Amino acid sequence: MTDLMKRSTILARCGVICMLFFLIGLLPLSVLAADEPPSGSFNNLQKMLKMDGFDSEKISAIYDRPGVRFDHRSVSLFFMHSESKLNYGQFETPKSVKKAKKYQRVHAESLNRTEKRYGVDKEVITAIILVETRLGKMLGKTLVLNTLSTMAALDDTNARQRLWRLIPTDRRLSREQFEQKAEKKSGWAYTELKALLRYTFAEGIDPATIRGSYAGAMGICQFMPSNIDRLAADGNGDGRIDLFNHDDAIASVANYLKHYGWKPGLDHKKAYKIVRRYNYSRPYAETILTVADLLKS
Repeated sequence: MTDLMKRSTILARCGVICMLFFLIGLLPLSVLAADEPPSGSFNNLQKMLKMDGFDSEKISAIYDRPGVRFDHRSVSLFFMHSESKLNYGQFETPKSVKKAKKYQRVHAESLNRTEKRYGVDKEVITAIILVETRLGKMLGKTLVLNTLSTMAALDDTNARQRLWRLIPTDRRLSREQFEQKAEKKSGWAYTELKALLRYTFAEGIDPATIRGSYAGAMGICQFMPSNIDRLAADGNGDGRIDLFNHDDAIASVANYLKHYGWKPGLDHKKAYKIVRRYNYSRPYAETILTVADLLKS
């Protein structure tokens, strides 16, 4: 090969390499950061958990799992302006009510037993399960462990900076609002994360397999982990609490409402107030009571 050909080959290769670096530089930061390896994302969080008494080997094993990662997609939703609102009217349609009545027939024994034990109307229980998870059909696709771990990790400055870069600029809060909310939510999420780990360890459940809402709610009745220890109930008497089991979910909804004051024969005003303890949304509470009335008719 002549010197001229060699120089031409070298120049061509350099040109290709330069072009690759140029193209990589054009990629959005969110695309690059999204593929960062998970290792190291939760180092400080693991130290905190171990200091709080969780088994060191178990914690290390959990966070070494390939699927356990910094979940910016779910957590970003907490820090973005959103104009979408749930259409609660969909649950009051004849089609939805028909499905709810079928659910009542299928789970009649459990609902009747629970109503008698807790004094909570079976129609209200069914209405809540309808709105929360479409009667157990839509349980959420997000790994709860990832959501809560990512949120709890925002106690760290580097984690907050990473998430801030990944939130779409046209929808994110102001930086001041973001920082204030991140500080508040990180503490809340850490409490929920500890509750999740205590629950799964006690029940022999792999915490890295539980899927739920982007906020971390889980099961047919969509309980946050901190509510499981306090208010979840064993509905089928097997000595375990499994919120993905309809008997346990039904009993847990009833126990939750009873805890906050539900009694047979409540008037609408008191019932509305108690249902709002399940979900603070006013349209939610009104929908639950409306669906319950439709189920009674």
